Amino acid sequence: MQHAGYGTHKSAKGIALSLVPRGRFAVLALLFGFFLALSTQATFATSEISRFVGVYTGEAHVTNALGEAETRHLQVQIRDGEGSFWVKWTTGRVRQDGSLKNKSYEVEFRPSDREGIFAAAMRHNVFGHAVPLNPLKGEPYVWGRIIGDTLTVYSLFIDPDGNYDIQQYDRTLVEGGLMLDFKSHRNGMPLVSVQSFLERLQ
Repeated sequence: MQHAGYGTHKSAKGIALSLVPRGRFAVLALLFGFFLALSTQATFATSEISRFVGVYTGEAHVTNALGEAETRHLQVQIRDGEGSFWVKWTTGRVRQDGSLKNKSYEVEFRPSDREGIFAAAMRHNVFGHAVPLNPLKGEPYVWGRIIGDTLTVYSLFIDPDGNYDIQQYDRTLVEGGLMLDFKSHRNGMPLVSVQSFLERLQ
Protein backbone atom coordinates (compact mmCIF):
# COMPACT_ATOMS: atom_id res chain seq x y z
CA MET A 1 0.00 0.00 0.00
CA GLN A 2 1.34 3.42 -0.98
CA HIS A 3 2.06 5.86 1.80
CA ALA A 4 -0.33 8.79 1.78
CA GLY A 5 2.48 11.28 2.32
CA TYR A 6 4.49 9.89 -0.60
CA GLY A 7 1.53 10.15 -2.91
CA THR A 8 0.95 13.76 -1.86
CA HIS A 9 4.65 14.58 -2.35
CA LYS A 10 4.70 13.00 -5.81
CA SER A 11 1.60 14.94 -6.84
CA ALA A 12 3.07 18.25 -5.68
CA LYS A 13 6.33 17.48 -7.49
CA GLY A 14 4.43 16.69 -10.67
CA ILE A 15 2.53 19.96 -10.41
CA ALA A 16 5.78 21.86 -9.87
CA LEU A 17 7.38 20.26 -12.91
CA SER A 18 4.34 20.99 -15.03
CA LEU A 19 4.59 24.67 -14.09
CA VAL A 20 8.13 25.04 -15.42
CA PRO A 21 7.18 25.11 -19.11
CA ARG A 22 4.30 27.43 -18.30
CA GLY A 23 6.67 29.76 -16.46
CA ARG A 24 9.06 29.79 -19.39
CA PHE A 25 6.19 30.43 -21.76
CA ALA A 26 5.05 33.37 -19.63
CA VAL A 27 8.55 34.87 -19.66
CA LEU A 28 8.82 34.42 -23.42
CA ALA A 29 5.39 35.94 -23.90
CA LEU A 30 6.37 38.89 -21.72
CA LEU A 31 9.60 39.44 -23.65
CA PHE A 32 7.75 39.12 -26.96
CA GLY A 33 5.22 41.71 -25.83
CA PHE A 34 8.00 44.06 -24.70
CA PHE A 35 9.87 43.88 -27.99
CA LEU A 36 6.62 44.14 -29.94
CA ALA A 37 5.80 47.34 -28.06
CA LEU A 38 9.26 48.73 -28.85
CA SER A 39 8.85 47.79 -32.49
CA THR A 40 5.43 49.45 -32.62
CA GLN A 41 6.81 52.63 -31.07
CA ALA A 42 9.74 52.64 -33.46
CA THR A 43 7.35 52.29 -36.40
CA PHE A 44 5.22 55.11 -35.00
CA ALA A 45 8.30 57.32 -34.63
CA THR A 46 9.41 56.68 -38.20
CA SER A 47 5.98 57.26 -39.74
CA GLU A 48 5.18 60.37 -37.71
CA ILE A 49 8.53 62.13 -37.91
CA SER A 50 8.79 61.63 -41.67
CA ARG A 51 6.33 64.51 -42.12
CA PHE A 52 8.66 66.88 -40.27
CA VAL A 53 11.95 65.85 -41.87
CA GLY A 54 13.68 68.77 -43.55
CA VAL A 55 15.69 71.96 -43.08
CA TYR A 56 13.91 75.16 -42.07
CA THR A 57 15.15 78.71 -41.62
CA GLY A 58 13.78 82.08 -40.56
CA GLU A 59 14.16 85.08 -38.25
CA ALA A 60 12.68 86.08 -34.91
CA HIS A 61 12.60 89.42 -33.11
CA VAL A 62 13.20 89.05 -29.38
CA THR A 63 13.88 91.22 -26.37
CA ASN A 64 17.05 90.30 -24.49
CA ALA A 65 17.68 90.41 -20.72
CA LEU A 66 18.67 94.11 -20.97
CA GLY A 67 15.36 94.99 -22.61
CA GLU A 68 16.97 95.50 -26.00
CA ALA A 69 15.36 94.28 -29.22
CA GLU A 70 17.40 91.75 -31.19
CA THR A 71 16.96 89.82 -34.39
CA ARG A 72 17.79 86.14 -34.17
CA HIS A 73 18.55 83.97 -37.17
CA LEU A 74 17.01 80.53 -36.73
CA GLN A 75 17.56 77.19 -38.41
CA VAL A 76 16.07 73.80 -37.60
CA GLN A 77 17.09 70.49 -39.12
CA ILE A 78 15.02 67.36 -38.50
CA ARG A 79 16.13 63.97 -39.76
CA ASP A 80 15.01 60.43 -39.09
CA GLY A 81 16.82 57.15 -38.46
CA GLU A 82 15.97 53.57 -37.61
CA GLY A 83 13.38 53.99 -34.87
CA SER A 84 14.69 57.38 -33.76
CA PHE A 85 15.04 60.94 -35.01
CA TRP A 86 17.31 63.95 -34.51
CA VAL A 87 16.47 67.61 -34.05
CA LYS A 88 19.22 70.20 -34.50
CA TRP A 89 18.47 73.85 -33.96
CA THR A 90 20.82 76.79 -34.43
CA THR A 91 20.31 80.33 -33.17
CA GLY A 92 22.42 83.14 -34.60
CA ARG A 93 22.78 86.50 -32.87
CA VAL A 94 24.34 89.56 -34.50
CA ARG A 95 27.01 91.14 -32.29
CA GLN A 96 27.53 94.89 -32.03
CA ASP A 97 30.52 94.64 -34.37
CA GLY A 98 28.30 93.04 -37.01
CA SER A 99 29.64 89.49 -36.63
CA LEU A 100 27.31 86.55 -36.14
CA LYS A 101 27.46 84.31 -33.07
CA ASN A 102 25.83 80.89 -33.48
CA LYS A 103 24.71 78.39 -30.86
CA SER A 104 23.69 74.91 -31.96
CA TYR A 105 22.04 72.03 -30.12
CA GLU A 106 21.41 68.55 -31.45
CA VAL A 107 19.38 65.88 -29.68
CA GLU A 108 18.48 62.32 -30.64
CA PHE A 109 15.02 61.15 -29.62
CA ARG A 110 13.99 57.54 -29.10
CA PRO A 111 10.52 56.10 -28.43
CA SER A 112 9.48 55.76 -24.79
CA ASP A 113 6.93 53.22 -23.55
CA ARG A 114 4.21 55.87 -24.02
CA GLU A 115 2.89 56.44 -27.51
CA GLY A 116 3.82 59.77 -29.02
CA ILE A 117 6.34 60.64 -26.27
CA PHE A 118 10.07 60.43 -26.96
CA ALA A 119 13.03 60.36 -24.59
CA ALA A 120 16.21 62.24 -25.44
CA ALA A 121 19.26 60.04 -25.85
CA MET A 122 22.03 62.46 -24.85
CA ARG A 123 24.60 60.19 -23.25
CA HIS A 124 25.45 56.48 -22.98
CA ASN A 125 25.25 54.43 -19.80
CA VAL A 126 27.61 51.64 -18.73
CA PHE A 127 25.74 49.21 -20.98
CA GLY A 128 26.22 51.42 -24.03
CA HIS A 129 22.56 52.43 -24.21
CA ALA A 130 21.66 56.04 -24.98
CA VAL A 131 19.77 57.62 -22.06
CA PRO A 132 18.60 61.09 -20.96
CA LEU A 133 20.69 63.40 -18.80
CA ASN A 134 20.05 63.94 -15.08
CA PRO A 135 18.55 67.37 -14.19
CA LEU A 136 19.49 66.93 -10.51
CA LYS A 137 23.12 66.99 -11.62
CA GLY A 138 22.69 70.30 -13.39
CA GLU A 139 22.15 68.63 -16.75
CA PRO A 140 19.19 69.49 -19.02
CA TYR A 141 16.45 66.88 -19.16
CA VAL A 142 14.93 66.86 -22.64
CA TRP A 143 11.93 65.04 -24.04
CA GLY A 144 9.62 65.38 -27.02
CA ARG A 145 6.13 64.56 -28.19
CA ILE A 146 4.08 64.61 -31.37
CA ILE A 147 0.43 65.61 -31.32
CA GLY A 148 -1.19 66.08 -34.70
CA ASP A 149 0.94 68.44 -36.79
CA THR A 150 3.00 69.72 -33.85
CA LEU A 151 6.39 68.43 -32.76
CA THR A 152 7.19 69.74 -29.27
CA VAL A 153 10.56 69.64 -27.53
CA TYR A 154 10.80 70.37 -23.79
CA SER A 155 13.96 71.14 -21.85
CA LEU A 156 14.09 71.19 -18.04
CA PHE A 157 17.06 72.63 -16.12
CA ILE A 158 17.47 72.79 -12.32
CA ASP A 159 20.08 75.21 -10.92
CA PRO A 160 22.13 74.66 -7.72
CA ASP A 161 19.52 76.54 -5.66
CA GLY A 162 16.67 74.33 -6.85
CA ASN A 163 15.16 76.88 -9.22
CA TYR A 164 13.99 75.43 -12.51
CA ASP A 165 13.76 76.63 -16.07
CA ILE A 166 11.53 75.03 -18.68
CA GLN A 167 11.82 75.76 -22.37
CA GLN A 168 9.16 74.64 -24.81
CA TYR A 169 9.58 74.56 -28.58
CA ASP A 170 6.38 73.94 -30.54
CA ARG A 171 7.06 73.39 -34.23
CA THR A 172 3.84 73.07 -36.22
CA LEU A 173 3.63 72.04 -39.85
CA VAL A 174 2.10 74.77 -42.02
CA GLU A 175 2.12 75.44 -45.73
CA GLY A 176 5.68 76.10 -46.84
CA GLY A 177 7.39 75.28 -43.56
CA LEU A 178 7.04 75.34 -39.77
CA MET A 179 5.49 77.76 -37.34
CA LEU A 180 7.75 78.06 -34.29
CA ASP A 181 6.21 78.95 -30.93
CA PHE A 182 8.89 79.20 -28.22
CA LYS A 183 8.18 79.77 -24.54
CA SER A 184 10.53 79.96 -21.57
CA HIS A 185 9.48 79.81 -17.90
CA ARG A 186 11.44 80.13 -14.65
CA ASN A 187 9.79 78.71 -11.54
CA GLY A 188 6.49 78.80 -13.42
CA MET A 189 6.77 82.47 -14.40
CA PRO A 190 7.00 83.34 -18.13
CA LEU A 191 10.31 84.80 -19.31
CA VAL A 192 10.39 84.79 -23.10
CA SER A 193 7.83 84.11 -25.80
CA VAL A 194 8.74 84.04 -29.49
CA GLN A 195 6.73 83.19 -32.60
CA SER A 196 8.27 82.88 -36.04
CA PHE A 197 7.67 81.26 -39.42
CA LEU A 198 10.46 78.99 -40.60
CA GLU A 199 10.60 78.37 -44.35
CA ARG A 200 11.32 74.86 -45.57
CA LEU A 201 14.54 74.80 -47.60
CA GLN A 202 14.55 71.07 -48.38
